[in-house]
Amino acid sequence: MKKLLVLTVILFLGSSTLQAQSEVAPPDGLPEAAAYSIFYENYKNENYESAIRYGRWIWEGMPQTIEGYSRFELEKNLNRLVTSYSELANEKEDPSLKSAYLDTTDMIFEKVFNELESSQYDEFSWHLDRGRFYQENSNFIDNAMGKAAAEYKKAFDQNPEEFTKLAEGYYVQVMIQQMSSEGMKDQALEYIDKAAPYAGDKLSNFFDSQRNQLFDSPEERITFLEGQMEQNPEDVEIISELRDMYEQQDMLDKAQELNEKLYELDPSYENTTALAEFAINNANTSNAVKYLKEGLQKAPNDEEKARTALKLSETYLNSGQLQEARRYARQASNLDSDWGRPYIQIAGIYAQTVNQCTSGRKMTREDRVVYWLVLDYLDKARRVDSQVSNTVQRQYQSYQPVIPTTEDKFFKGWEKGDSIAVDGSLNSCYSWVGESTTVR
Repeated sequence: MKKLLVLTVILFLGSSTLQAQSEVAPPDGLPEAAAYSIFYENYKNENYESAIRYGRWIWEGMPQTIEGYSRFELEKNLNRLVTSYSELANEKEDPSLKSAYLDTTDMIFEKVFNELESSQYDEFSWHLDRGRFYQENSNFIDNAMGKAAAEYKKAFDQNPEEFTKLAEGYYVQVMIQQMSSEGMKDQALEYIDKAAPYAGDKLSNFFDSQRNQLFDSPEERITFLEGQMEQNPEDVEIISELRDMYEQQDMLDKAQELNEKLYELDPSYENTTALAEFAINNANTSNAVKYLKEGLQKAPNDEEKARTALKLSETYLNSGQLQEARRYARQASNLDSDWGRPYIQIAGIYAQTVNQCTSGRKMTREDRVVYWLVLDYLDKARRVDSQVSNTVQRQYQSYQPVIPTTEDKFFKGWEKGDSIAVDGSLNSCYSWVGESTTVR
């Protein structure tokens, strides 16, 4: 009752003289232009109580024009009145009086939405401002956060990209969290998907966290995404997310179906190499090579090209095609000369060459020479890239026991520092290598 009485006083009293609301006219019999001028001066000086006294008639009557004042803009002045009532509410210590001013502020918002045409005001800004108003005054407004989220949703619908990027994603987070807290799971997920294309890394991480909280199980998330894909059969982001979920749940056949679908919709570097990865994991060398070579042409930069080339090298090495394996390892090192992995790869290729050449026979002193070349490449890997030092050290320990012994060197007359060709002169099996190493 006290709150109702205070609100009545605010709406119906000018200063100390009663004025009927239905008159919708400036106080004290002033002309509209004069009352507006007094309102504006008080507003600029942050004298909000006087501003309200001389400006209340504007939101009550909603005049589009004022006689004698050609530059009058209704929307701008309604916004000033919202500020005036809100600021005045902040100044009041009496909760009932504070709430009464806030109620009046909300009435102005409602009049804007109900009485103005969409062309007469900025819907996005007004819904955003109303959401902020509810949020900032949540201690004095019933279900304020629910109302704020509803307004943010309307602002989002007006301009998803702008709303998502506002305050580094703060408002879209508030909206999603409120939807989640109210059990509006499907709606929260829908708006996460709508906002995701405009999200930065931090906001994307928030979305991932929210998705995980909203779903009780991976199966539930998969069911949701399957429904989304059915409604949006060419939405690459939905398909990609569902593909990732299938992979996490080891539903590999379904994941591959979506890999192929993504490739058909968008044969990008990422979607091409996804097909390559699936082929590698399923020991399908021909398809792996096919898609990796295609990915190599599509790679967006030298770093990605180097990594794709090395993946090609690994695929050839695993299938025993050593010359092709070396070719692409060298390409990787040319693309990224500060990366040690390609040199480790070449070392591994030459070690595998010895295994191939000695298959079915005993290893000779000449075969052991190739391991000096293996160590040469491990040294180079460590020299250009300190991050591979531990890997190099482990491999060194594996290969050192099989390099030529002191006896081998004495028997062959090899002196430390001598250069030895690793080619057909050692054994015809090594003719394709065509490199040289140094006696250690």
